[in-house]
Amino acid sequence: MSHGLNPEQQEAVQTLTGPMLVLAGAGSGKTRVVTFRIANLIRHGIRPDRILAVTFTNKAAKEMRERITGLIGPKRKRRKSDQPPPAPVIGTFHSNCVQILRRHATRLGYPERFAIYDRGDQESMARDVLRQLRVHTGMLKPADLLSHISRWKNAGVRAENAGETARTDAEHVAASGYRRYQQAIKLAGAMDFDDLLLATEELFRCFDDVRQAEAGRFDHVLVDEYQDTNQSQYSIIRQLSGGHRNLCVVGDDDQSIYGWRGAEVQHILNFRTDWPDAKVVRLEANYRSTFAILEAANRLIAFNKTRHDKILRAARAGGTPPRILQFKNEVEEAVEITGEIQRILDRQVRQPRDLAILFRTNEQPRVFETELRKAKIPYALVGSQSFFDRKEVRDLLSYFKIIDNPRDEVALLRIINTPQRGVGSKSVETLLASAVAQGKTVWETMHDTALTGGLPEPARRGLGRLQTLVGRFKSRLNDEGVSLADLVRDLVHDLDYLGAIERMYPTPEEAQARQDSVQEVINAIAEYESASRSPSLSGFLDDVALAGKEFGSPKEKEKQRNAVSLMTYHSAKGLEFPIVYMVGMEEGILPHRRSLAEDYDDVEEERRLCYVGVTRAQDELTLTLPLQRKKWGKPRDTFVSRFLYELTGQADNPNRKRAMDGARKEIGFSKRAAARKHAAKKGARHKS
Repeated sequence: MSHGLNPEQQEAVQTLTGPMLVLAGAGSGKTRVVTFRIANLIRHGIRPDRILAVTFTNKAAKEMRERITGLIGPKRKRRKSDQPPPAPVIGTFHSNCVQILRRHATRLGYPERFAIYDRGDQESMARDVLRQLRVHTGMLKPADLLSHISRWKNAGVRAENAGETARTDAEHVAASGYRRYQQAIKLAGAMDFDDLLLATEELFRCFDDVRQAEAGRFDHVLVDEYQDTNQSQYSIIRQLSGGHRNLCVVGDDDQSIYGWRGAEVQHILNFRTDWPDAKVVRLEANYRSTFAILEAANRLIAFNKTRHDKILRAARAGGTPPRILQFKNEVEEAVEITGEIQRILDRQVRQPRDLAILFRTNEQPRVFETELRKAKIPYALVGSQSFFDRKEVRDLLSYFKIIDNPRDEVALLRIINTPQRGVGSKSVETLLASAVAQGKTVWETMHDTALTGGLPEPARRGLGRLQTLVGRFKSRLNDEGVSLADLVRDLVHDLDYLGAIERMYPTPEEAQARQDSVQEVINAIAEYESASRSPSLSGFLDDVALAGKEFGSPKEKEKQRNAVSLMTYHSAKGLEFPIVYMVGMEEGILPHRRSLAEDYDDVEEERRLCYVGVTRAQDELTLTLPLQRKKWGKPRDTFVSRFLYELTGQADNPNRKRAMDGARKEIGFSKRAAARKHAAKKGARHKS
């Protein structure tokens, strides 16, 4: 049966053994191919739980699970036991690594129930590390330290070796901070997001029995978005697939846009070198965009020299060619685009969800938000603050973390006096200093009566109440059949957390909004509990940490379902919209100034980013640029992006070269201006 698959898709679905590379162009139905292939493997007698499918987002994993259930679920009988039938193991790289580490992390010196630090936890730890090193924020901010650490980890560089790669003073300080940071989070029994990959790779490298046991769980491995793998992910997949060699990777080198976070496009380009007997299947039929849009996309991406040879073919003939609009400045750009969106919506042939505004930098959407609010057009800034970044939500999550793992220092320090229980900052400093001096956790130090005896009476009572509360809820977790949602309701009641919110926020509206967020936490944990096969508090915390901004309040997700999307090109990957606006099409923005100033090879990734933007559009595509943009508080002329010349077939236009040269000079000017500003500040400090 063809199931409506085209010949290339059928070939990928029906190839059941050996290594295979599926080059899946934008809009070519790759998710359909992966799910049909998994269903076909099962129909040919492969046990579902012997199939591992790895994705990069929870959304992709969920969609894949739902589609496979739709294909094979109704036809398979439940066992006589209450246990659900075996299912394919489908999840992100990080979620699969968590499962491996839960089984073996003790071999690396971590607790079995290690915590997973999110960005907020990491920043708290980084701040403490820099304070211990007495590093001024002028030299290195917590975010800068974390950026260095993440870059090293993505490149597979361990803390003890980071100093060897450091070139600048800031990098040498960051290398020292990396060592301290890594020691501190390990002492707290925690890993950060990058550690999940590094630690799994280390397990496989150092313990062959672990590698064999984990590889032996599966007979088939499928990897989605293979072009986005970094060195650790690449190594993990090779180790899991080396025995049976039934590895199917799906991806598109033309959509490799994550080099900044360690992704290496060479992994997909060199697949035939790594697996010489691999079959290569090209999916070039695009079912998303019109011929006119794809013609521009093909013309653009052909300028990249390092790529697999392929051309997208439109299944939809005709269409309106992409428009290019110029505006006086970035404010007029936002005003005019918002006005056009208003007119489109007034005609009632499109919903807000049908439109997207794509941008390169996080500063660009500010003026668009202002105009959309004025016009009362619903919009969603995709990738902005997560529901789980709010104070009251983070407070509750910190309680969950402490109940699950009292060694979690960041979580403990967050709630040690929240709501207020008499533990002042001086008492906390005393506890922290003692913990650092003895190489213990703060939780262990809290139980040291010799130390706590010297604290003020209110602090001693407050610490005692906190210990009792954590102990009581920790023991309840072990009760058979305990409801996590009930446990959280009781925790909120025992803390009088809603009352604390009323005391903290005098306006009834703000207090109510914060209390609603608490209610949504309970809703989220109840939703998790009903969807999970074996729910646990640590499982919920894992889901929140792994999903990041994808894990949101159900109410808020509902609100965003019918709104104009404002998002970066990176956030838009994998999505599609009938009408797309690509704004700020100028040299220095797209391609970004970093790719022009540092390494001209980076322009290929910027071109892929532009290609991703173009191929999000189904019916209509508009590319815009302001002729002036404010820089350093003054309007400055912009330079037309080279990509506009390329996708319109005007690459030989002399204006393209003038724009590129002008942008390089402008970036040189900006760097000199920044250097002068820095020198002036430095001189002022010396004078004072």
